[in-house]
Amino acid sequence: MEIVIFYIFAAILLFAAVRVITARNPVHCALYLVLAFFTSAGIWLLLEAEFLAIVLVLVYVGAVMVLFLFVIMMLDINLVPLREGFARYLPVGILVAALIAFQIAAVLGARHFGLEVVPAPQRHGLDYSNTAELGSVLYTVYVYPFELAAVILLVAIIAAIALTMRRRKGTKYQRPSSQVSVRREDRVRIVKMPSEKKR
Repeated sequence: MEIVIFYIFAAILLFAAVRVITARNPVHCALYLVLAFFTSAGIWLLLEAEFLAIVLVLVYVGAVMVLFLFVIMMLDINLVPLREGFARYLPVGILVAALIAFQIAAVLGARHFGLEVVPAPQRHGLDYSNTAELGSVLYTVYVYPFELAAVILLVAIIAAIALTMRRRKGTKYQRPSSQVSVRREDRVRIVKMPSEKKR
């Protein structure tokens, strides 16, 4: 039964991946990519990698793809100019796709990743937790690379904030506190003038 479920998920994943690059509407491409992420999460659940499956759904489907859809709909891409050069670049695209497929088959072939070389993972009991195993390995064996990656990400966040908050010459800034505390006398001056000029 597990093999049947795997092949069903694999077929859906291949169909969604092909539709991502062949669908003409960018919104449809993004939705097919969401379907591909969900089916990949299902395959990871079959491999007892529930943490990776949940992270894939929460991070990519819940955050990244929502951002992609938002940007695609906000840009309002004109599809007519994009389709004009499709036939001209089709031979180059087929050549590049064939090279990529050959490289993937050479690296991920059966002689390197077959069941004779890499056996199927053994099944664990009901009390097994992939999240606990990943956490124990991450905070014992790989604690220093993990902390180093956290420091690098923190430095990147601080650098991004510093770049956006820096003062630029010629840029006008508003002070909300000054705008809220302004009085009528500071902005409006009433000048009494005669209605007509005396001769």
